[in-house]
Amino acid sequence: MAKKIVLWRHGQTDYNLQGRVQGQVDIPLNQVGIAQAAAAAEELVKLKPERIVCSDLRRAQDTGQALADICGGSVDFLVDERLRERAFGDFEGLSVKELQDRFAARYEEWRGTGESPLAGVESRGEVGSRVAECVSDHFDEVEGVLVVVSHGSALTQGLVKILGLDPLAWQGLRGLDNCHWSTVIPYSRKPGWRLVSHNIGAPEVPGSALPSLA
Repeated sequence: MAKKIVLWRHGQTDYNLQGRVQGQVDIPLNQVGIAQAAAAAEELVKLKPERIVCSDLRRAQDTGQALADICGGSVDFLVDERLRERAFGDFEGLSVKELQDRFAARYEEWRGTGESPLAGVESRGEVGSRVAECVSDHFDEVEGVLVVVSHGSALTQGLVKILGLDPLAWQGLRGLDNCHWSTVIPYSRKPGWRLVSHNIGAPEVPGSALPSLA
């Protein structure tokens, strides 16, 4: 079986629906998110994953468990805290309006550059490095398909790192929708990986659409 990595974002949560910054707040899946995970699992099981490794946050673990449950005993199921979402410090738990009201200048800087001077906010590079390291470590231990279950910002920055891109200068990769995934395969030329699909999902579950944060 050809080796590949599937980078899978967790299903919808109430914070997603409300347009709140989740970061490392441990928010569970809502009912739509549970349905999304089940639908996506029916597609991903066809890849016959060898290992599923999840962030230690509940929304990612429950998403990954939906796939593990239908894989039966044929799959390793592991948790790795390096796959946690990016830490957003004082931004966590706040809506766009609350961010604009409390941190107007810093919020605009964050929207423009993806970075923030607020204490507790991880840089893009820091997030990408820990996620890419985790993915590489687990990929070295499998012979087939590795499914990585994580979060929107963490997966975007991890993928940027894996593809050898500059996290500050290059912002052309859109984030994954809830319960969507990207696929990466080894490649003979630098940086050693090729992105073969991005933001793929199962047929849409009713209630999946999210409000615009613009």
